[in-house]
Amino acid sequence: MKMYIVVKDSIPDKLIPVITAHASLACYKKFEENEQMIKWINGIFKKVVCVVNEDEFERLKKEVDHVLLTESALDNQEVCLAFCPREEYPKKFKFLKMWTPQGLG
Repeated sequence: MKMYIVVKDSIPDKLIPVITAHASLACYKKFEENEQMIKWINGIFKKVVCVVNEDEFERLKKEVDHVLLTESALDNQEVCLAFCPREEYPKKFKFLKMWTPQGLG
């Protein structure tokens, strides 16, 4: 069971740790009564942070059970999606690129 957090590839690396921290908390707050969230938060709460381009981001916004975050430091543009934890995600999630800070990946 894991929470996927998806960030646009245009976001500066220095903002991603804070954005993903906010995303995880926002997702928890939105879905705290959800059975899957309860199971996740009371177990080993794995998170996967992925980076996607604008088109992938728009397609992922059509998926269910997520929270969309904006960033005030970037003129309130949409920056991140966090998906309520679940056992199985659609196959497309397996092909998302994991985020690594520039210079380390």
